[in-house]
Amino acid sequence: MPRPVKCRRVNFLPEVKYYKPAGVPIRNVEEVCLSIEEVEAIRLKDLEGLEQEESAERMNISRPTFHRVLSSAHQKIAEALFSGKAIRIGGGNFEIPPCHFKCINGHEWEIPFKVDKNELPQVCPTCQVPEFKCAHPFEAKDCVKSGHRCCQQDLTTRAPNSNNGP
Repeated sequence: MPRPVKCRRVNFLPEVKYYKPAGVPIRNVEEVCLSIEEVEAIRLKDLEGLEQEESAERMNISRPTFHRVLSSAHQKIAEALFSGKAIRIGGGNFEIPPCHFKCINGHEWEIPFKVDKNELPQVCPTCQVPEFKCAHPFEAKDCVKSGHRCCQQDLTTRAPNSNNGP
């Protein structure tokens, strides 16, 4: 009996989920499907330029598993490009970690990814100070580059009268 598939951690959901060859009616196009975790593997390795070991760690999988996911993604993209097929992004076996925040007084808290950006807190829920920032387990510059939902706005410490979200 095979082992159950472990959920892969992804930190980015693409807004665009369909690509097709220009000039070909959609009804005439075959598709290849990229899973969300395959897109995350491409993002980490090819866009972020991380080594496979660090990429695997970020996705909470082994390095050999990361290699298999990445190879599958590369093969599907090559098939689409050289065969004139569309690419549909979706599905897979993944989890999205919560967004992490830390205030200037050191209090940390999490917000589920599903919470709308407009509903994010404007102050620390423990001490009520409005100065807080993203506290992802990796550097803030990586957080901004990777498009984390909670970090799409200003990551600098917020001014007390600021109307900007985290």
